[in-house]
Amino acid sequence: MKAFSISHYKKNSDLQLVDVPKPVLKENEVLVEIHAASVNLLDSKLKSGEFKLIVPYKLPLILGHDVAGIVVKVGSEVKSFNVGDEIYARPADFHIGTFAEFISIDEKDVALKPKNLTMEEAASIPLVGLTAWQALVERANIQKGQKVFIQAGSGGVGTFAIQLAKDLGATVATTASEKSFEFLKDLGADVLIDYKKQNFEDMLSGYDMVLNSQDPKTLEKSLEVVKPGGKIISISGPPTPVFAKEFNLPWYVKFAIKLMSSKIRKIAEKKNVNYSFLFMKANRKQLAEITKLIEAGKIRSVIDKVFPFENTNEAVKYVESGRAKGKVVIKMK
Repeated sequence: MKAFSISHYKKNSDLQLVDVPKPVLKENEVLVEIHAASVNLLDSKLKSGEFKLIVPYKLPLILGHDVAGIVVKVGSEVKSFNVGDEIYARPADFHIGTFAEFISIDEKDVALKPKNLTMEEAASIPLVGLTAWQALVERANIQKGQKVFIQAGSGGVGTFAIQLAKDLGATVATTASEKSFEFLKDLGADVLIDYKKQNFEDMLSGYDMVLNSQDPKTLEKSLEVVKPGGKIISISGPPTPVFAKEFNLPWYVKFAIKLMSSKIRKIAEKKNVNYSFLFMKANRKQLAEITKLIEAGKIRSVIDKVFPFENTNEAVKYVESGRAKGKVVIKMK
């Protein structure tokens, strides 16, 4: 089969189109013929080696964390899926590789595709949907009437998180350029801040939660808008000792992480704000809950561009440019 992979870590390098054997199926896995995948900043960060201490992959590595496709073979122990099922998934860490024609995935990471979405739309959902769910529902337990600040509202995670927060009954503030305001209002954003002209820390206060996806300076400013007892959940770092312990990282990585996050943890503690780092995990049950919201019309897929499989490198570069509104999808079929 054909696949796009990397053989070494390098920031501005292209993925290589290679011929590799089809995956060998284990008894708990389904073999999926990939119809669409989507590109995430995580793919770019893995390519550059930014996360090699946290997720030390063996190279060469096929990238890609989102998939929609059809089950073409099932392992002997698989109970929930049959050949012909239309599915979507975020394969688990160390089992990624959706920039390819086929992938084998543990059935515990797979969900049936929402009936009202195309393959391209479904492929845009899993990683950003699970990230938003694990931040807003699992970790922050957002309730009706609370206030949530979601940074970079027009990005992949932002467009999904705004819709989920609104469905949970929260008041939602977000940052974006002014040209995206109408689009974000339509998704449910209540307070819109033009990051080019306005400082969010001057406009927001008393927020229950911030979903941080930006740089360390923005993270520190976010502490100004959270009320005592509130939460900042960051998907861009720095990781924390709690995360390092949970992921069972080597002692020297734990030590480095402790140093890296010491400043923000101290400031957060002083302000009585709970700071945590989120590195989302594959989760079939949560994806099935997301499916219910999508099929009920409460959350929709937001896609900026669809690229053909052979143009995967262009799709990755477009995501890296930061210009995408919503998700960027690769179409195989």
